[in-house]
Amino acid sequence: MDLTPPRWQRRKDARPAEIIEAALALFVEKGFAAARLDDVAKRAGVTKGTLYLYFENKEELFKAVVRETVLPNLEFAELLVADHRGSCADLLWALLEGWAQRLQQSPSTSISKLMIAEASNFPELGRFYLEEVVLRSRRLFAEVIQRGIDAGEFRAVDVAMATRSVTAPLMMIKVWKQSFECCDSSEVDLPEFARFHYEMLIRGLRAD
Repeated sequence: MDLTPPRWQRRKDARPAEIIEAALALFVEKGFAAARLDDVAKRAGVTKGTLYLYFENKEELFKAVVRETVLPNLEFAELLVADHRGSCADLLWALLEGWAQRLQQSPSTSISKLMIAEASNFPELGRFYLEEVVLRSRRLFAEVIQRGIDAGEFRAVDVAMATRSVTAPLMMIKVWKQSFECCDSSEVDLPEFARFHYEMLIRGLRAD
């Protein structure tokens, strides 16, 4: 006899995490518009009524997914930048390397592709993601570049343009892999690409 209690009998404090995990999987698989709260509840092993106890609607659930799965990595990177006392070139590589590894391994990074595809249809969510994730990420890289300029390690460049140059290629590779994996057989290792990208960048940034 199976004596394992059904999932809905688990501790109540575990339910929001299970709902968020299920929502992340469905948002990645189906996109925001096509993901149904009924399916999220079913995958999480709860009733739809239970889901509404924690999340008012699908938009609030999506925001919770971003805050619980994306923002912790961003907060860690912000602490890394704040505590770093060495070379800005080393710090730039640490950020790129960590980001590339997450892009390669973490399902939560697929939310970027989802937002690129659906932000125009859901402008409130687009603004939320822009403010909570995109702009914070840009500020992070911009701070490192500006710090390198101020220290004389990097040459004077347009920081905003340099920041976009740092971040755009990795994101494009990730989106390409997700979009064309079904028909493009060529493999791109994101950490390996990040190293190549960094070496190209640092040649353009170094003051010498």
